[in-house]
Amino acid sequence: MTMRTLVTGVSGYVGGELAGRLRADGHHVRGFARAPQRVTVPVDELVAGDVITGAGLDEALDGVDVAYYLIHSMEGSDGAFAERERASAKAFAAAAGRAGLRRVVYLGGLVPADAPLSRHLGSRLAVESALLGAVPEGVALRASIVIGARSRSFRFLVRLIERLPVMALPAWRTNRTAPIDGRDVMEYLARAATAPASTAGSWDIAGPDVMTYADMIARIADAMMIRRPALQLGVTLTPVASVVAAAIAGEDPALISPLMESLEHDLLPRDDAAAAAFGVHLHGFDAAVERALREWERTEELAAR
Repeated sequence: MTMRTLVTGVSGYVGGELAGRLRADGHHVRGFARAPQRVTVPVDELVAGDVITGAGLDEALDGVDVAYYLIHSMEGSDGAFAERERASAKAFAAAAGRAGLRRVVYLGGLVPADAPLSRHLGSRLAVESALLGAVPEGVALRASIVIGARSRSFRFLVRLIERLPVMALPAWRTNRTAPIDGRDVMEYLARAATAPASTAGSWDIAGPDVMTYADMIARIADAMMIRRPALQLGVTLTPVASVVAAAIAGEDPALISPLMESLEHDLLPRDDAAAAAFGVHLHGFDAAVERALREWERTEELAAR
């Protein structure tokens, strides 16, 4: 079945890869971007606009069957990303309602089972609620760390492992999560375009391997063929540690700080029902890391490899 799809955030990692996958599957892809000059992947149409102001949304959503919401606003020095994300989601939801859209697909984050939400995850949940409430068959996919050559969370970890002679691991090192291969995320997103109405709702998508953050870092280091002694700290120190870690990795502290806050509790899937519901065969963690590192090295040498 051919669908007319809208991919927001098409200049980013997930949006760019998804646009190519949807076109390969025979779907018509309309991209939506605030800076069209940054879009480097082929699309059938491209609409310039801004979800914060609402500019271009009605044009972008006109006549589409499925819209992918792949936008976040975490970067910026003012720390007001949560308010921006809520306002953007409400503007998009209102435009989706005006267009009579059938399905919005949103990629959000896993949430802790019995713990307070971080700023990052609280914002993700608020965006999910606004989008699912706007259309009859909305699908929200909640993922933990995505393992991919262009995934910023994965690249952040690799840069820390590469550049730190000793890994200082805060108290959250013993918390657990289930990272997911970027290929599997793409499979879920692509299949959501034509999935039946029964898949409407929120789904936890996770890899098959549950591990602590300390184990995850150690296994990435093993794949990079290096050894890094670990200094185990008894505190989290997130406000300070995030600024230092961002500087070492060459990342924006405004992005890293909320992400690190989310590590302070287990982030595990509620169940494993999504793989069967969407027909996705999952890749293991080590295979995902090896593939991501190989793909990274096609364009940039890793000093530690």
